[in-house]
Amino acid sequence: MALVLAAAATLAVWLYLLLFRGGFWREFNTSADQRAAASEQPPRVVAVVPARNEAPVVARAIASLAAQEYRGYFHIVLVDDDSSDGTAEVARTAAPADRLTVVRAEPLPTGWTGKLWALAEGIRHAATFSPGYYLFTDADIVHPRDNVAALTGRAQAEGYDLVSNMATLECRTPAERALVPAFVFFFFLLYPPAWIRKTDRATAGAAGGCMLVRQSALERIGGLSTIRGSLIDDCALARAVKRNGGRVWLGLSAGTRSIRSYGGFAEIGRMISRSAFAQLGYSTVVLAGTILGLAVTYLFPLLLTFLAPQPAAGMAAAAWLLMSVAYLPALRFYGRAWFGAPLLPVVAAFYLGATVHSAVAYWRGAGGRWKGRFQAG
Repeated sequence: MALVLAAAATLAVWLYLLLFRGGFWREFNTSADQRAAASEQPPRVVAVVPARNEAPVVARAIASLAAQEYRGYFHIVLVDDDSSDGTAEVARTAAPADRLTVVRAEPLPTGWTGKLWALAEGIRHAATFSPGYYLFTDADIVHPRDNVAALTGRAQAEGYDLVSNMATLECRTPAERALVPAFVFFFFLLYPPAWIRKTDRATAGAAGGCMLVRQSALERIGGLSTIRGSLIDDCALARAVKRNGGRVWLGLSAGTRSIRSYGGFAEIGRMISRSAFAQLGYSTVVLAGTILGLAVTYLFPLLLTFLAPQPAAGMAAAAWLLMSVAYLPALRFYGRAWFGAPLLPVVAAFYLGATVHSAVAYWRGAGGRWKGRFQAG
């Protein structure tokens, strides 16, 4: 009887996710790269790029910003966050001096995470250009030439205060091919973009690699100081904007690309582990619930299909099939073969392990490790 109840639970979970979770899995079939109607008077935009030891990638990112085809005023502020690899010098070679300002961040104050402090330092300098919008973007993100026009067009035509593109991640190494599609799949499951866009739902999320934020909305929430200690800064910003009456949009972009490569499984594991326990509010109780939830959702379908008698095995197999159907669009978006879909339980087990590792690192005082900083607390 217990096995039947467990199989029924996992089947019910996947029926709910497939039918009632905002159609998150269908987001991979749409594109954020469609440009909305351009404004007669394009707003002034300043891109703020935080960078800490990003010499291998920053030139391509800055060059893509400098090449933007935008009829309005556009400037780039790169914030060198105590780099030791010549990031600032490399960045200066990638854009004309009249298009790029490079500033060095002041020492990191207590209570701030490194990225948010660098962004705040960038805003302080960018404000002198009187922008209507800030484009917060990472130093490893390459933008299509019309990205600023597309982002501002959507923001103005549809009344959004924060417009964010989930960049397409690198998917070349064996580890990336195995794990990257699931990373975006899980993110959209947690933060269904259709719910984020709705004003009558509290769900709010964004992708920190590419976020266009209205200056007045940022001012309305009290600036970045209100979220200064957040490890998951993009979603914290989206929540603050939406909680203060702003509208938020998130979509998946094929043209906006991350050029950061993860060579092995350990690298991706560290990337997940850095913020996983923060996502759970550093709560042991929530961690235990998450482990149980992941087991029921992803592991039970596989295990019960092979280990349980009927009718439990049949219900578990149906859940496994629904899971595979939901995951297929993510695999197709990243150019992966269909037979990777039934392997999602194995991938989920990896993410579960990284989540537990994140908690252990936090308990040891080494949580939120990012480029030599331990930022969880």
